[in-house]
Amino acid sequence: MNKLLKRILGDPQKSKLKAYEKRAEQVLHLEQNISALTDDELRAKTDYFKKKISGGSSLDSIMNEAYAVVREAAWRKLEMKHFKVQLIGGIAMQEGSVAEMRTGEGKTLVATLPLYLNALTGKGAHLVTVNDYLAQRDAGWMANVYDFLGLSTAVIVADNSYMFDPAFNNDEHDDERFAHFRPITRQE
Repeated sequence: MNKLLKRILGDPQKSKLKAYEKRAEQVLHLEQNISALTDDELRAKTDYFKKKISGGSSLDSIMNEAYAVVREAAWRKLEMKHFKVQLIGGIAMQEGSVAEMRTGEGKTLVATLPLYLNALTGKGAHLVTVNDYLAQRDAGWMANVYDFLGLSTAVIVADNSYMFDPAFNNDEHDDERFAHFRPITRQE
């Protein structure tokens, strides 16, 4: 019976995936225009998106362009560009679906997409990892992207809390990605 229904109605997961693929193509289609922006113009997109949201636009209506902006910022700051499959993962996450990825397939980079988009509301956005090591590593790795786009990055690990501050230099930290995180209170 289940097979018959799938044959008649189609596989809902395949149709969802096709929609995600189409949306990822739309993001990729914006690359030429977004990559032509200066650093200042690219940074200004954050304020532009915030104004659109405060004017009543939905996150869904700005998602393609916002994802294209994050993709370009990641390229400029980290020399990493989201692949189509990573864009699909970010779209799936934003739509509340589970995006399963293996080790080394770029989950940290994928998370920059919905995290940036949701941070634009001004309510803050949180990313939870499974351990302190990953929290520090990933915050240190992606903080330059968020900072470039005008967002702040903080991390809570065990008994400490830190905020990314490019002017701060912590020579004592072993990982250079975390050298610009200054101690803050948990409440901050």
